[in-house]
Amino acid sequence: MLRIAVPNKGSLSGPASAMLHEAGYRMRKESKELVVVDPENEVEFFYLRPKDIAIYVSSGKLDIGITGRDLLLDSGASAEEILPLNFGRSTFRYATKPGTAKGPEDFTGMTIATSYEGIVAKHLAEQGIDASVVHLDGAVETAIQLGVAQIIADVVETGTSLRNAGLEIIGEPIMTSEAVVIRSNASDPEDPRAQQFLRRLQGVLVARSYVMMDYDCRAEHLERAVALTPGLESPTVSPLHNEGWVAVRAMVPAKEAQRIMDDLYELGARAILTTSIHACRL
Repeated sequence: MLRIAVPNKGSLSGPASAMLHEAGYRMRKESKELVVVDPENEVEFFYLRPKDIAIYVSSGKLDIGITGRDLLLDSGASAEEILPLNFGRSTFRYATKPGTAKGPEDFTGMTIATSYEGIVAKHLAEQGIDASVVHLDGAVETAIQLGVAQIIADVVETGTSLRNAGLEIIGEPIMTSEAVVIRSNASDPEDPRAQQFLRRLQGVLVARSYVMMDYDCRAEHLERAVALTPGLESPTVSPLHNEGWVAVRAMVPAKEAQRIMDDLYELGARAILTTSIHACRL
């Protein structure tokens, strides 16, 4: 069986389980379940702390894992990202009290508090900055107030909690992160079991990003209509009973669907419909 690590809690847990469910896999029914066997799909799911997943995968004990890009890089594990999953996005940045520093170039001799020591140490080394890094498990905003550090480095979403603590974001983002599928550097990239798993997740990503659009249009307007809805390879075009009319079906990006419908209507197309896509293979 393919052995897959899944986040057991935190912001990645729910969306990861939802995506796997959409991909046709059996998920746990309650949070106390640590292992779920899906014999029909020949997969075992292991629910682990997100921070530990890269370590388990790099050891070869598990074939694949879902975790955050930031957690993968911070772990230093011998594992690689193979598929971004388009959820759990975050930005990692520096912050400090106003007037302390403008950016990393001013960090020399200072102490930086963070829960992501590996990422920060690597970033400082790449910038050639001689600063100390102290590891804290969460609530790093208080490190400055308590005199533990002059700078913090943390995940920033809206920046509200930083502003409430009297801090300001400085410098460019250290990195951007999202949920990713990972595998060991030593694993076989052509493993058919893993390839099938990735195809299923890619199918979910496409199904979430596209809708199916159907419409009728006059044959003389077909080329202009098809230019608006080229589909992935090309649209399906069928003649209608009424002479001079054709029916067109094509996949279109969901975020552009309303604009495309407006443009088709202006072109003379009618009976324009969109439907959700629940699964696909490209």
